[in-house]
Amino acid sequence: MVLLQSVSSLFCQRFLWVETDLPSIEKGAVLLSPLAMIQALHFTGFMKFGSLLVALSAFLSCGAVADTVPYVDHPYGQEISHHFTLEDGLPPGGIKTIEFNSKGDPIVRTDLGGARYTDGEWESFDSVDPSATWPFERPLGLRLNHLSMSETGAMLAAGRDGLYERRKGGKWIKLEVKDGLGRRWGGDDVRAAIYDSQGRLWFGVLAGLACREADGQWRFYEGADGLPYNEFTCAAAGNDGSIWLGTSKGVIRFNAGRWHYRQGKRWLLDDEVHSIAIDGSGTAWIGTKGGVSKIEFRAMTLGQKAEIYEEEIDRLIKRTPYGYLAPVRLKAPGDRSDSIKGDNDNDGLWTSMYGAGQCFAFAATGKIEARDRARQVFEALRFLQRVTQGGEPSPPNGYVARSIRSTDLPDPNIGRVERDRVKRATDDRLWKVYEPRWPKSEDGRWYWKSDTSSDELDGHYFFYGLYYDLVAGSDAEKEEVRAVVRALTNHLIENDFNLTDHDGKPTRWGFFGPRSMNHDENWQVERGLNSLSLLSYLTVAEHVTGDAVYSETLRELRDVHAYDANAMVPKIQRGIGSGNQSDDEMAFMGFYDLLRYSKDQHFRGRLLKAFYPYWTLEQPELNPFFNFVYAACGRGKEVGDPWGVHSVEPWTGWLDESIGSLRAFSLDRANWAHSNSHRLDLIRLPRQQSIDPFSLSTRDRGVRVNGKALPVDERHFNHWNTDAFQLDYGGDGSVLACGTVFLLPYYMGLYHGFIESP
Repeated sequence: MVLLQSVSSLFCQRFLWVETDLPSIEKGAVLLSPLAMIQALHFTGFMKFGSLLVALSAFLSCGAVADTVPYVDHPYGQEISHHFTLEDGLPPGGIKTIEFNSKGDPIVRTDLGGARYTDGEWESFDSVDPSATWPFERPLGLRLNHLSMSETGAMLAAGRDGLYERRKGGKWIKLEVKDGLGRRWGGDDVRAAIYDSQGRLWFGVLAGLACREADGQWRFYEGADGLPYNEFTCAAAGNDGSIWLGTSKGVIRFNAGRWHYRQGKRWLLDDEVHSIAIDGSGTAWIGTKGGVSKIEFRAMTLGQKAEIYEEEIDRLIKRTPYGYLAPVRLKAPGDRSDSIKGDNDNDGLWTSMYGAGQCFAFAATGKIEARDRARQVFEALRFLQRVTQGGEPSPPNGYVARSIRSTDLPDPNIGRVERDRVKRATDDRLWKVYEPRWPKSEDGRWYWKSDTSSDELDGHYFFYGLYYDLVAGSDAEKEEVRAVVRALTNHLIENDFNLTDHDGKPTRWGFFGPRSMNHDENWQVERGLNSLSLLSYLTVAEHVTGDAVYSETLRELRDVHAYDANAMVPKIQRGIGSGNQSDDEMAFMGFYDLLRYSKDQHFRGRLLKAFYPYWTLEQPELNPFFNFVYAACGRGKEVGDPWGVHSVEPWTGWLDESIGSLRAFSLDRANWAHSNSHRLDLIRLPRQQSIDPFSLSTRDRGVRVNGKALPVDERHFNHWNTDAFQLDYGGDGSVLACGTVFLLPYYMGLYHGFIESP
């Protein structure tokens, strides 16, 4: 039995003492860091050392409240940023100060003038505004960085000479604080200081952040305690007990034990923050050299947030009359007045996942618009199958295209063969070189993209099962689904379980047959995942069509070719952060289909044994889709092995963290850059946990000191297939991503009862 002894909260704890009687570890006290505990998962077995997993669960969830199902979708504060520049009436020169006048209007000053924000507009003035509040009596002779004042009249002066405090009516007194580790804080070069709404004193130095609690005791925060950065420039306090810290590279908000880091143009006009002021509603006004950024908290529910994403998808994202979904280009960074649409390699996958969300939405809410959107997705996916037939050349019946584009557009085949030859010579020796990669449809209206991959099929089957069960109401609609699924599945069976292109050969990523999976070293890495996928396809096909041939084929693959054994290890894992999230996304859809539709109870139990350790490696990613898929399969379940019966319940925190991610998603889905590699609160992942074990890439990857990936509002990604442990993200706001990353898990949570409308 593993026992954890934590002497302080997660934010203060650097290490945990673990006492163990596991035979693989010498009995006694072992000092494990968070990363060491993460890595230990890779080297221990699943059930025999299940107690170590439980220990890690307790560690990573330290301080979390127990998940309460369902989460009731009451309004919360959705964080939204707005930016003001010279064009909005601000004076030239970087913003130096922000404060409020007696009316509560923000007042800003630069070296060249000032401006007042009234009735939604900035009004400039040249001299000092007489209505502004200047409460500070500056201590003479000090080189100041920051001044602040409490509601009781106490004052702080932070500067190069240290930290000085003056109680009301008293004298300035220099504060120097000992942290119990032989260090003095506040003796010199204090960058910022503030009283919060609860009367606590905070000050920031390069060593970190110090807080004098209400009882007079001091508490210290460094990177190991979750502090993201330390080059402070200013500070402000909100009425809710929060403090805001300006730095040379972004803004930090600390409230109720949680850190929030705001950096990059999604949140700020410029990263170097000169001044912060918090108004009575909790809105932060942040002054930078580029102008003023305003971060407000707008009350909304997750359901209202979903409506905003839905409107944006209908208006800006959907492409062609069939409504395919993929990221689009904006005519100017951040300008969502219009978009420039184009085809995408994975149109079928992204459209399928959006459609799956609409199936859940219709089942959970009964809204006709959700049914209509799901129906549109079905027609789009069915057309990807139909468009490939009848033209010259044509693949075998049932084949599905990746994407389509109008023949009124430039021919996408021009120059393609040359690029394919380069790719095969320099990047992928199995890459196919053939033409045309984009054949024309029989009616000549469409180019359709060939060389379809396995992730496309995973999306199609994930959608078809849900659409058949939750949306298709009439016998005619259900028969339409049967026809599409039957044609695609028969195509695989008739072509040695390979997705076979118009050249008569399998697509690059369309191999599923036993000869490849079990006897070809080129497919060693994909053996587990592709075996899992093929079993899920056959299971969905049997469920939808009722045809016995699919269950019989599955049994042959299982009993003769050991596909069930292959599927027990969908990926060769090397610990948290290994592999790639595209595979994870595919595996989770496959597990969901198999555990939802398989009639073999023994096989379902084996699948849960495989799914549980897979999910435990994924849960640090804070991915609500992964969490909800697993919870839908594993809640309340147990599995047995030679060492006993074990719960495969999702770990404490799965719902809290999922809701936290759904709340945190920005309404602005433009691809603004985010920089995090400079942060202090990170643990770098070692090379054995890189995406490609054979690569010498030194790309910065890591987790926060709490063992979790960066929150979704501190990075940007288009889909859940992005590396969650990447620290820096490029982008200039010119690409708009789809809201499916929110909509699919939100609607799935509604359907499975994890989320409930009030």
